[in-house]
Amino acid sequence: MSAFHTVTSGSTFGEVLLSLRTAAGLSQAGLALTSGMSVRALRELERGRANAPQQRSTELLADALGLTGDARQSFLSLARQGRRRSTGAVTGAALRRLPAVPGFVGRQQELLRLSREAETGGVVVIAGPPGIGKTSLAVAAANELLYSFPDGCLALDLRGVDDHPLSPAAALEQMLASLDVPPGRMPVTLEERSSLFRKVLRSRRVLVLLDNASDEGQIRPLLTMSEGCLTIVTCRRVLAGLESARWVLLDTLTQDGAVELVAAVAGEQVVREEPEAVRELVALCGNLPLAVRMVCTRLAVGHDGRSAAALAGALRDERRLLDSLSMGDADLRTAFSTSYQALSPRARSVFRRLAVVPGVHFDDDLAAVATGVPVAEVGLVLDELVEVSLLTITTESVRFQFHDLIRIFARERRLEEEPQDVRDELRDAFATHVLDLASTAGRLFFPDVLEVPRDCPFRSYEEAAEWLDREASNWSAVQREAAALGRHRQVLDFAVSIHCYAIGREQKHRWNEVFEFGLHAARALRDRRGEAEMLNLLGATQHRCTDEQKLALTTLREAVAVAEEIGHRRIVMSAKSTIGLVLAHLGEFTEALEHITFAYEGSGEFDYFQHRVWTSLGLAVCLLAAGRFADALEQFASTLDQTRQNRDQTNQETLDRMVALLLMLMGDCLSALGRWKEAADSYHGARTIGALQMSYRTEGELALSEGVARRRAGEVEQARACLTFALGKLDALGNRAQRETTEAELALLPDPGTAQ
Repeated sequence: MSAFHTVTSGSTFGEVLLSLRTAAGLSQAGLALTSGMSVRALRELERGRANAPQQRSTELLADALGLTGDARQSFLSLARQGRRRSTGAVTGAALRRLPAVPGFVGRQQELLRLSREAETGGVVVIAGPPGIGKTSLAVAAANELLYSFPDGCLALDLRGVDDHPLSPAAALEQMLASLDVPPGRMPVTLEERSSLFRKVLRSRRVLVLLDNASDEGQIRPLLTMSEGCLTIVTCRRVLAGLESARWVLLDTLTQDGAVELVAAVAGEQVVREEPEAVRELVALCGNLPLAVRMVCTRLAVGHDGRSAAALAGALRDERRLLDSLSMGDADLRTAFSTSYQALSPRARSVFRRLAVVPGVHFDDDLAAVATGVPVAEVGLVLDELVEVSLLTITTESVRFQFHDLIRIFARERRLEEEPQDVRDELRDAFATHVLDLASTAGRLFFPDVLEVPRDCPFRSYEEAAEWLDREASNWSAVQREAAALGRHRQVLDFAVSIHCYAIGREQKHRWNEVFEFGLHAARALRDRRGEAEMLNLLGATQHRCTDEQKLALTTLREAVAVAEEIGHRRIVMSAKSTIGLVLAHLGEFTEALEHITFAYEGSGEFDYFQHRVWTSLGLAVCLLAAGRFADALEQFASTLDQTRQNRDQTNQETLDRMVALLLMLMGDCLSALGRWKEAADSYHGARTIGALQMSYRTEGELALSEGVARRRAGEVEQARACLTFALGKLDALGNRAQRETTEAELALLPDPGTAQ
């Protein structure tokens, strides 16, 4: 006879569960692990404080207990009876049946978090911007958690974003009435109602859902203060002033989650037939759940029959996007506007002026420039915007960010509420600030800048590089806007100032755009030297960054022609040197060496780090590409000696990058020559300098090169250390082919401790 049938017919679900768990030899922790339920939930069920779990949880318990056949069906039936008894045991309207959430997807981690929070009770605040799905998550969580609260669920819309939110006294009156407090016993004052509410719930286990709260003052009187109760609050504000609360701060869905939402609401057929168009649609919606749902209403069968591709095409126009995002009597612009109107006048001004920031994110300093508010004061206003979820804080320290749709709304407010002269003044001030600061940072990487000037806003090369990387989305967008406005001198000066910083960082930013804008600016200014310089830099970028070798040849030959016309020998030599590298890349080694040898022989008249080191390096690279490894090694070694001899002519950052690059390339030559021990030492020297944080070779790739050389040289343990390090780095980078190479190299090593 099964363990199930040893329990009498009058047993409760909890008694049966305890018997089955004991018979299976499982602890509560063991059953919790296999079923996915919490230990506390199991304990409450077995003690009879909760009558029965929801159907899905019951099925998971049956699976974990190994129940099949009649025993399984009897177990599920007993749970259904328990759930009916649970509903009937609650008097009045204490159990508010919550609506199902159609198409609720993509929040599994948040649901799991809320399930864990139910074990300790207290207060959990779900916060986030309009349309992020706060109410949907709260309702879905409440439906999942009902079994843990046998005394019911109180759910109340506090109308926090309305012109007249529900007062705490009115909210308490509704909840007390649901708890069977008759009108004649209803207290008059807020304090008395709050006290009675807590007294009634003191010995009960109730889930309280307070949706759409306005602020802490509205919520505090509604808190139960009972260990057995859980209060879930949803709010656009963070409600940081709620003592002892825990927070679930909602972000947008992942792209996959947003696509899953489309499938759930509009139908899987839409996603199957137009996967790319659906991905574009959810991207246009910024993966915001409400916006995605609104789009889905237009994709649903029987609506207007528009394809996902056609709808995406209609939504690409930013000016029409918010107009298109509506569903019934709800629209996204109104949702944003409600939060906007609730701001203080100064916060509204800062919000709309921040729309001038074109980049992905920004800090206090850029916010101050964009808004005209002193930096010492702007932080408090930014905090207010974060508090109401109109701005978010990124994972980087003290960086602020708009959701894409909220940024569009801010731009609308800026155009409608800011005078034209104020808009232009702040836009120009922001552009000048960003490009001037980026130019200052870029010029620090000129090889003839020996140290950071005392009056420089950056204290080190590292700080300047970090700023340029962090603000790349801002300075690149500002240059684009300045070009569109015809601010040619500013655009060209920036491109010239940033070009040395681009060396070795070719894959980090879109340098071809930077120099294309510079070229157009130079031509608009009729600046022939600037034109030659930009053609030279653009050609080098087409060679190194975008792999457009034929186009690079055309661009560089044009650079030579312009430079020869104006008699600028350095640009002629530089362009010819790069032409040599392009030709070597195309396998035309004879012509490549002719060009680069010409440039190398004519480079002696220029400063070493300004030009000669690059032509010397280029000559060696051409020899390496041509398979002349011994000649290339000799040229690299000579260049390394000259670089070290001229070290006092440049700054440490430039010196370290050049030495590390030369050691790496010498390692390649030595490997090709089979001189493995020397190759390994050369790679190790490059790694030790730690200056190759650039596109030439990643840290993991360089460790792989050293590891291979160490293995071939018979240095087993050193090889193992290098390859293990490389595997971790390459795994993080997602470089599949090189991970496989690394794993194959590790497999060739004998096991640790094996005799050699």
